[in-house]
Amino acid sequence: MTRCLAALGALVLAAPLAAQSFPTDDPVLPQIWAEGMERSRAADLAQVLMDSIGPRLTGTPGQQAANAWAVSTYGAWGVQARAVPYGTWRGWRRGITHVDLVSPRVRSLEATMLAWSPGTKGTVVEGAALVLPDVADSAAFVTWLPQAKGRFVLISVPQPTCRPDSSVKAFAKGDAFDRMVKERRAQREAWDARLKRTGLEARDLPVALERAGAKGVVTSTWSGGWGVTRIFGARTERVPTLDLSCEDYGLVFRLAERRQSPVLRVRAEAEFLGEVPVANVIAEIRGVERPDEYVILSAHFDSWDGGSGATDNGTGTITMMEAMRILRQVYPRPKRTILVGHWGGEEQGLNGSRAWAADNPKVVEGLQALFNQDNGTGRIVSLSAQGFTGAGAFLAKWLSRVPRELNDGIDLGLPGAPGRGGTDNASFVCYGAPAFNLGSLHWEYFTYTWHTNRDTYDKVMPEELRQNATLAAMLAYLASEDPERVPRDRRVLTGQGPAAAWPTCSSPARTSQESTR
Repeated sequence: MTRCLAALGALVLAAPLAAQSFPTDDPVLPQIWAEGMERSRAADLAQVLMDSIGPRLTGTPGQQAANAWAVSTYGAWGVQARAVPYGTWRGWRRGITHVDLVSPRVRSLEATMLAWSPGTKGTVVEGAALVLPDVADSAAFVTWLPQAKGRFVLISVPQPTCRPDSSVKAFAKGDAFDRMVKERRAQREAWDARLKRTGLEARDLPVALERAGAKGVVTSTWSGGWGVTRIFGARTERVPTLDLSCEDYGLVFRLAERRQSPVLRVRAEAEFLGEVPVANVIAEIRGVERPDEYVILSAHFDSWDGGSGATDNGTGTITMMEAMRILRQVYPRPKRTILVGHWGGEEQGLNGSRAWAADNPKVVEGLQALFNQDNGTGRIVSLSAQGFTGAGAFLAKWLSRVPRELNDGIDLGLPGAPGRGGTDNASFVCYGAPAFNLGSLHWEYFTYTWHTNRDTYDKVMPEELRQNATLAAMLAYLASEDPERVPRDRRVLTGQGPAAAWPTCSSPARTSQESTR
């Protein structure tokens, strides 16, 4: 059951909108407000992380540099922090990617390699572009495979238009929009059938093309927005996997499909570094009354590297860093121990947080509350009790003490449903520990910034980032000070299948060999 906080009878919100009007006379909350809203460091921290350090793909120098920066920054604030190893991962360094169409005309293409892709070994590679054929069955595909030798093979569906649906709907006449939607669907379904007839899973197709002697594999994963493509991981081991923008992929696809002899010239730099250590960054302000009970601020630190990892999850990272800075300034002697977990390997299956929870059972046992944020730059608009039937009263009580500017419009889900793996609070919920997710206003997150080439600093909304950090600091303070423990009573789940049972804890992949990649 989800209710807006304004509808909860248990909440008594301050009537005035002025920031100085607090629902309680607690002297610490105005200090948190002043530090977080009037002396914020959030935008400056975000700029360094996203512009200077950049993306933080697991196993890359970028991730290691970010960990070192976070530890150093916390140290400068007087907060104890350390990088805590949880395993190793496939080390890789991205270099420059440059892809040109050189025939039948010249155009530099908007392109990048997928993560962990091999490069071209310091050379320029040139070859014809070829569309994956529409074969009758797997035997016909095997017969065709030798034709991939020496060519760049296109394996993604092209789009009939790279205009977003919203654009077509706004300007098209008559039933043109409906026809376009049907064309997209038909093209997608036909392409899926084409892939299926090869007899290979999507993950295995690039490997088969590589073994057949292809010079590279070309993909395009359009998000549905203007100029946006998603950059995930490569499957090839010896030749590059290249992602083109929707527009440029469509160009090359049409040329190849209509036998107009497109030729690509590629230089792509990449270096494999072997298995390298990977770590979470843990920061701590030790509790003075109940040091073995914990409040955790949580966000994953790793990212994909098509952009700068700004809203996934640089903004969550900065929210929690800034919250900890605020608390160090105004609440340096908390009742309970306050931790920040900057998790690694979330994008590969919550590996960092799952490993840390498994390695720290006493912290999980002593957890008062965990607050996680991982869905973009927008202000917090939802908070679920995650299926803990007694937690709602605590969340409502804490939120009722927060200024209206910070809690207005937050939907409180009671009792909610337990997280099952979408983000890092699920690594604690599975143990029956009260771990909550702070859900943000979407700001077109899934269309424009989630795992995309456009996830960059300019997409951050500084005012909402500042607000989120201040809210997180207040929630951590209130959870720390509460004289009672948050109960762990769980709702009774009903129905069929996995959703009918409380989620079980999954083992983390502690090496890249353990991952299904």
